[in-house]
Amino acid sequence: MMTASTASAFPSDTSNDTSRVRYKTQRVDGLNIFYREAGSPSQPTIVLLHGFPSSSHMYRDLIPKLAVNYHVIAADMPGFGYSDQPTVEEFDYTFDHLANVMDHFLDSIGLTRYSIYIQDYGSPVGFRLFLKHPERIQAIISQNGNAYEEGLSPFWAESIAPYWKEKNPETEKKILGLLTLETTKFQYTQGFRNPEDVSPDSYTLDQMTLDRPGNAPIQLALFYDYQNNVKQYPQWHEMLRRVHPPVLAVWGKNDPIFLPAGADAFKKDVPDAEIHFVDSGHFALEEDVDPIANYILAFLPKHVR
Repeated sequence: MMTASTASAFPSDTSNDTSRVRYKTQRVDGLNIFYREAGSPSQPTIVLLHGFPSSSHMYRDLIPKLAVNYHVIAADMPGFGYSDQPTVEEFDYTFDHLANVMDHFLDSIGLTRYSIYIQDYGSPVGFRLFLKHPERIQAIISQNGNAYEEGLSPFWAESIAPYWKEKNPETEKKILGLLTLETTKFQYTQGFRNPEDVSPDSYTLDQMTLDRPGNAPIQLALFYDYQNNVKQYPQWHEMLRRVHPPVLAVWGKNDPIFLPAGADAFKKDVPDAEIHFVDSGHFALEEDVDPIANYILAFLPKHVR
């Protein structure tokens, strides 16, 4: 039986626990958008934009570390995680459209100034937000969020470019092969120092999303549209040069998808960009959340008040 003295060790009021994560859903453009929120809204905001084939779940360990000093928002994009998954007939799965939905989502929860953390698919979404609202973006933090051709590994020319050149059963088959558990697990283990430290919850949850009925056509559409991200790179670079936002690149240097040169390339357009590498792979947060969080917490106070 719990006594009065033992009960006092478990406070019932957690309203001041800034690292506590809240799980919410916002109606945006007719869709239910799931998101995680932590930290005080009175503090500067960091918007975490997830990659493929993940969701806001990839930030589960980072959010509490940042929330001590920042207001943190991490949403699942349409077709990912716990957000709605309309069919390709009902929703135009392009990065332009994903960025518009995320823009409307941020408007709907009242955010007009924020830093962005971009990873993988989060990069083209984040850079579209930057193009549309450069005055809103206080800083850009890229963790294997590519924006330069130098960062594209041979994987793109071998597996993706043929699909861009010609849609046919053979090129489509290669893309569908990227939606398997084997490939998803590969992204969470290749280049990692200690793959056995990666929780199977990470790639298992991602795979559950990929395996949902109707999700394969969604991913095919986004892989095909990714070529338009590469075509937009010069626009992103010009905006970086013109606006000169604070840029921090923290890169898993063993990433088989986006090479370290993609991190170094930021210095071409933002010469004072901070570049750091960790000895990990694509989803570097799985084993290096502490150093990545420390880089962010050291970087942002110098630029964001």
